[in-house]
Amino acid sequence: MRSDGFVSQFADLFDQYDVIGAFWVNIQLTLWSALFALILGTILALFRISPVPSLRWAGTAYVNIFRNTPLTIIMAFLTLGVWAQLHVTLSDDFNTNFFRLAVVGLSVYTASFVCESIRSGVNTVPIGQAEAARSIGLSFLPAARLVILPQAFRGAIAPLGSTLIALTKNSTVASVVGVATETSSLLKNMIEFHSSLMVAIFLTFALGYVILVIPVGLATTSLSRRLAVKR
Repeated sequence: MRSDGFVSQFADLFDQYDVIGAFWVNIQLTLWSALFALILGTILALFRISPVPSLRWAGTAYVNIFRNTPLTIIMAFLTLGVWAQLHVTLSDDFNTNFFRLAVVGLSVYTASFVCESIRSGVNTVPIGQAEAARSIGLSFLPAARLVILPQAFRGAIAPLGSTLIALTKNSTVASVVGVATETSSLLKNMIEFHSSLMVAIFLTFALGYVILVIPVGLATTSLSRRLAVKR
């Protein structure tokens, strides 16, 4: 009977709330933020290894500032500063605007970690590779694009996977900018109105994130082993 009652609690939660839809919002936040963070992080990594001192300084400053700034503060700044005070909107639709603000906040924060992950991959590339590229007349950008980054990405798969897992969990902070349909907002609402189902509620969301995170960890671990550059 107790087992049947516990299962019925789960069923009641899924009947009353769109739990799957909330997780889908977080998945979308993660995917879009991962894309933009990868682009920005790659550019920052190029800055960090650039022969131009000012670019190295800019890349280092960005990483140090955003890695040491809590994500909640970044999200609050986007809402209270960029949107409320500066009146910068990314969409005429209210919900879409906050979704995009959340993507911006997650992207600029995660890009600093992506940068360091890629730079760790660059450190696995023997210095002779860069010297060989220069010896055949390649400048910095062609050498980075054709020689250094392809090997660096292969060496950075594992740390990039860890960053993606962290981003998946950090997507819950989107509630700070008013994304009311994601998991943390739904969790708060469920606890407020169904406090008697506390165990079932927490298990629902815990299992949901386990299902999201474990495949990413397994996939990146497998890829890092298969694509590792043999030295």
